[in-house]
Amino acid sequence: MHIDSSQHVTNTQHVHNTLDNRIDGWKMLLENVASNALYDSSARFDAPRCDEDTRVEVTDELMDWIHDREGPKRLLCMTGAAGAGKSALQQTIAERCSKSNTLGSAFFFSAGDPTRNNLTRIVPTIACQLGLRNPALRNAIGNAIEEDPLIFKRRVETQMDTLIVAPFQRVCESGGLDSSTFPHAILIDGLDECSGEDNQDELLSTIKHCLLYHDLPFRIFIASRPEWAIRSALDNDSEGYLCQLAYHMKLSDIRSRDRRAQSLLWPTKEDIEKLVAAASGQFIYAATVIKYVVNKLGRWNC
Repeated sequence: MHIDSSQHVTNTQHVHNTLDNRIDGWKMLLENVASNALYDSSARFDAPRCDEDTRVEVTDELMDWIHDREGPKRLLCMTGAAGAGKSALQQTIAERCSKSNTLGSAFFFSAGDPTRNNLTRIVPTIACQLGLRNPALRNAIGNAIEEDPLIFKRRVETQMDTLIVAPFQRVCESGGLDSSTFPHAILIDGLDECSGEDNQDELLSTIKHCLLYHDLPFRIFIASRPEWAIRSALDNDSEGYLCQLAYHMKLSDIRSRDRRAQSLLWPTKEDIEKLVAAASGQFIYAATVIKYVVNKLGRWNC
């Protein structure tokens, strides 16, 4: 029997070329991730977090809500003024969820970072973190991208359906993932730092239609200043589209509890003198008080 070696070489080359030119969906996903938005990103090496003895009740309440997988509402929106401690709480919750293996993903917006001050990378970043939690889900997400390499140019809602909802449902149905034990906390901090109120509203609407309307296990915790998009979505009086679906936690700070702290002239010279007298020459006392006030207020004027 005669074997045409030239034909064999041609076929082999064709196979290799086909493999080399094959789209790697997971690699494409990684190219569209905002790594700076991760809770433990090196770009956020000095991220604010709650001291061990502060915000204890709020932190415990948030963790209880996250661990209650059967709770009726799967979305919690926390609003508060600048300096109220929202990001510190988000960072603390992210770290605790990571230790308890309940953190599915986290995304920290930042107005000054072009990779995380818009909606371009949020869905790929969330999808990537979820995929890293389960090999079958990772493969399903990669396959979805290979079927639609233009997915990163599509609307946020389409991205969420294609990269998160459909792959998750498919893997659950095939038995490759147990939704009752899958890390289910999705944390989004600083929604107000996403440029454009329309974009903020689009993300909230996408979360409603893609994550809340489907039978998914995720508990979504969003923190933001009370800007128009989140206020209108949560407004009970005007029947906002999230008011019946979400818990709304209004985070108070020291300014809302003490009128003196609302003034930019606070603390006064007399207040500082009282602190000095109470410290009795112990630097650690004064430093601890100032650290506590800054953590609650976001500033110290003196």
